Amino acid sequence: MFESAELGHKIDKATFDKQAPRLRADLLDAQYDMGALKKYAVIILVNGVNGAGKGETVNLLNAWMDPRHIQTHAFPPPTDEERERPFMWRFWRALPPKGKIGILFGNWYTDPIVNRARKITKAADLDQSIEEINRFEKMLADEGTLILKVWMHLSKAAQKKRLTALEKNKKTRWRVTKADWEHFAMYDKFRKVSERVLRHTSTGFAPWIVVEGADENYRSLTVAGILLDALRKRQKIEQTRGWKARSAAAPLPQALDSRDLINSLDMSLALSKKRFEKDLEKYQGRLNLLTRDPKFRERSLIVVFEGSDAAGKGGSIRRITGALDARQYQIIPVAAPTEEERAQPYLWRFWRQVPRIGRITIFDRSWYGRVLVERVEGFCQEADWMRAYAEINDFEDQLVRSGAIVVKFWLTITAEEQLKRFKEREKTRFKRFKITEEDWRNRKKWDEYEHAVCDMIDRSSTEIAPWTLVEANDKYHARIKVLKTLCDRLEDALK
Repeated sequence: MFESAELGHKIDKATFDKQAPRLRADLLDAQYDMGALKKYAVIILVNGVNGAGKGETVNLLNAWMDPRHIQTHAFPPPTDEERERPFMWRFWRALPPKGKIGILFGNWYTDPIVNRARKITKAADLDQSIEEINRFEKMLADEGTLILKVWMHLSKAAQKKRLTALEKNKKTRWRVTKADWEHFAMYDKFRKVSERVLRHTSTGFAPWIVVEGADENYRSLTVAGILLDALRKRQKIEQTRGWKARSAAAPLPQALDSRDLINSLDMSLALSKKRFEKDLEKYQGRLNLLTRDPKFRERSLIVVFEGSDAAGKGGSIRRITGALDARQYQIIPVAAPTEEERAQPYLWRFWRQVPRIGRITIFDRSWYGRVLVERVEGFCQEADWMRAYAEINDFEDQLVRSGAIVVKFWLTITAEEQLKRFKEREKTRFKRFKITEEDWRNRKKWDEYEHAVCDMIDRSSTEIAPWTLVEANDKYHARIKVLKTLCDRLEDALK
C-alpha cells in the first residue's frame, strides 16, 4: 500500500510558488462556502511515519485557511481524567460541529498501531480495534461528516535522512525525540502493522490517502489539493440533492404484535405504605454502602430512566439520590437538543456526560430518544433510527468495557393510570409544570409508542446492559423495584 509513496515525487520551488497562491485562495473559498452552509463537518485525520511532515502540513492548512473555523487537536498520552473513561471519550469531545473543520493527529489510530507494534496487545486486540474504528467512522459518515484520512509516508532510508537532518539543525533539534529513534529502530514492525490497519480501515466512506512526505512542496500541494477536491465535491452534492443518511439495516418485522412484551406485565403489583417505608430504608442503606465500597472506586455507575409520561421517573430518581453523597452523582435531564448539540453527531451530547470512575450519572431520559420520540414523531429519517440500535449497543459496550455499570429502567403505566395522573397534575398547583401540551399530544400516539418501546427493548436489551421493566401503576412498588434492582446489579458487579 505504501510503494506508490516511495517514488521520490518532487515539486520545484518555482512550480510551488506558481500553484500555491491559487490553491490557497480556492481552499479558503471552499472553506467559507462550507461554513456558510453549516450542513456538515469535516474531519481530517493526519497520521503517518515520524518525520514525514505531519506537523508542517497541519500548520500549512491553518495558515492557508481561516484558523478561526479550524479546530486542531493533538492527542498526547491520556490524562488521569481520560484514562478513567472509555478510550474514545476524548476523541468524541474533539469532534468539530457542522460548518467547521477538525484536524486530528495522534488520533484513534495511534494507540492500536503503536501498542501492536510494541507487542503490548495481541493481533486479536488489533482486529477488535479495527472493527470498532470502522463502526465509529461509519456512524460519523452516516451523520453526514466528511472524513479525510491522510497517511504521511517515508521510506526507511528517507526517514533516517529526515530525522538526522532535523537533529543536526539547532533550530529543529527539539523536534526529534528519543521515541522517534526508537520507532525508527522498529520501522519494519510499524510498517507491517500500519499496512494491516490501513488496508482494513480504508472504506468507501472513509478511504485512506497515502502521501509521500519526503518533499515539502509535493506533500503540501498534494494534501491541500485533496482537501479542496473533497470540499468541492461535497458542496456540489449539498447544493444539488442534499446529503441523505443511509442505513444497511433490514426493515423491522411487522408480522407479530410485539406489544405483548409490555402488555403481559402484571400492572396490579403494589406495596402498602408501611412496607414501602420499611423497604425504602433497607435498600437506600444498602445502596449507600455499595457506592462507598472500595471496589466501586474503580468503577462507575450509569443509570438510565425511560418510561411513559407520568410514569414516575422523577420520583424513582429522588429515592436513589436520597441514598447517595451529593458530591458523587450527577443527574442529566434530557430534553430536545440545543443548537450546539444538533451540530454534532447524535451521541455526542451523551458521550460528554460519561462519568469518571467512582462517580454516578443518572439520565432522566437518554440516548434512546432517537428510537422513541424521534422515531414516532418523525424528527429523524427512518435510516437514522434504524441504525441507532447498533450505535447504541456499541456505545454501551464501550462503557461497560471501560468499567461502567449500566443499569436501564423502563417504567410503564396503563393508559388509564396515565390519564388519571395527567388530570391530577392539572389540578394540583405545584404539579402543573409537569404537564404540557406535548404530553397530551404524545398520549394520542400511545400505540405507536408501545411498538417503538418493544422494538427498543428487543434490540437493545443485552447481557451487559439489560432492560428492567418496572410496573409503575403503584409508585411504591416501582420505587422499591428500582432500588432493589440497582442494589442487585451493583452487588453482582462488585463481587
